[in-house]
Amino acid sequence: MESLKNFFTPEVLWFMAGILLLILEFTAPGLVIFFFGIGAIVVGAVCLLFHPSFTIQLVIFLSASLILLFSLRKWLKKVFIGRKSELQSEIIDTLDSFVGEKAVVIEKITPEISGAVELHGTPWKAESDQEIRKGTTVKVIGKKNLILQVKPIQ
Repeated sequence: MESLKNFFTPEVLWFMAGILLLILEFTAPGLVIFFFGIGAIVVGAVCLLFHPSFTIQLVIFLSASLILLFSLRKWLKKVFIGRKSELQSEIIDTLDSFVGEKAVVIEKITPEISGAVELHGTPWKAESDQEIRKGTTVKVIGKKNLILQVKPIQ
């Protein structure tokens, strides 16, 4: 029992709490819990070097966590999440620019089942309120998410 008491020192407990918080970030992504995990690891390192009181440990934990959260979260979100968002908005902007352009149906389109069109050499899912055969030239009249809305050219 004494060896267990010697094992669970403040620095070990803070390091364990930090690792647990870092793991929890994977279950609840949002890049907030991560900084509290880093804060706990910082307190563990301070406890390893100095032996501050519990009150000082809590102050260091909150200070380190909040400083890191407010100074690095925005930057880290761009690093981990921003590239995907930029790519999605670029695709949406591209789809907006397709309105009014002509495309060729490469997979039959019916009102019930979406088909596909080729536009600028790239296949795109397409929908229409009427049946359109393969090989028909269509005009892009809108979009719904990543699906083009088309109508046949008369």
